[in-house]
Amino acid sequence: MAQRPWLVPAAFILLGLIWGSSFMWIKIGVEEMDPATLVAYRVSLGALAMLLYVRLTGEKVPRTFRELMPMAALGMIATALPFFLITWGEQYIDSGTAAVLNSLTPIFSLILAGVILRTESVTLVRTLGLVTGFAGAALLASREFALRGDPLALIGVGAVTVAAISYAGGASVSKAMVHGTPRNVVAAGNLTFGAVYIWIFTLVTGADPALPTQLDSIVAILWLGLLGSFLAFVLLYFLIAHLDATVASMVTYLFPVVGVTLGVVFLKEVLDARLVIGTALVVLGIVVVGLRYDQVVRVVTGWRGRG
Repeated sequence: MAQRPWLVPAAFILLGLIWGSSFMWIKIGVEEMDPATLVAYRVSLGALAMLLYVRLTGEKVPRTFRELMPMAALGMIATALPFFLITWGEQYIDSGTAAVLNSLTPIFSLILAGVILRTESVTLVRTLGLVTGFAGAALLASREFALRGDPLALIGVGAVTVAAISYAGGASVSKAMVHGTPRNVVAAGNLTFGAVYIWIFTLVTGADPALPTQLDSIVAILWLGLLGSFLAFVLLYFLIAHLDATVASMVTYLFPVVGVTLGVVFLKEVLDARLVIGTALVVLGIVVVGLRYDQVVRVVTGWRGRG
């Protein structure tokens, strides 16, 4: 790492671009596919690619119950649940709104670490950041309801918000696991168990498992599976291994810019004052909550932390 300090910031930016653009492809995919089916194919493709990658790198795959159980939990809280909630929610809200709401993850990370686990201090300034971020989310929720006049838009906002909470918990668990298990093995276990869970859910709920026939939906699966799942998880676990979980979650800062821009340009989503102000409030909130000088130095210089 000392000879390649650019790797961390490069991975940070690339992950932000990949996941920020994934919201657009999710929106495209749900036009033809059931949300559970889209997630099932996405995660399965990502899991297969990750397992092949682990095999080629010669890393040992855990086989004992004790080693597999944390990955099984991670597959639910960091993959199956949030992926499905975001995909389901995007049936009823704009992809740009989903991208902004998903960037609330650092705020929920602070609530988890500061209020529940009490491993971080919750200062007055950070509390103001929390309030600001949630005010932006509330404004975005009111915008979605006003645009559609459908209560399901509010439920869609809630689903994506819960996904951000799930990601916050998953980041902390992932950081703990990287200490004792190769990061790519953790990522492979995460995706594999996530695929199992979502396929069970898909079959139990009676969702149509048929492959899509439209070209844009096929491209959506390939993009979300190979880039939004496989490559994104390689990058994410690389960042978690070299930065702490809170700093790694700062990648969500890029989601609003990428997600909103792509939604407006390619999906013709409405760019209005409430979207701009709501996005600004969310971004301001997460910056106030989590951004510190030492964290900026880590991301920009690629400094490797103790983890």
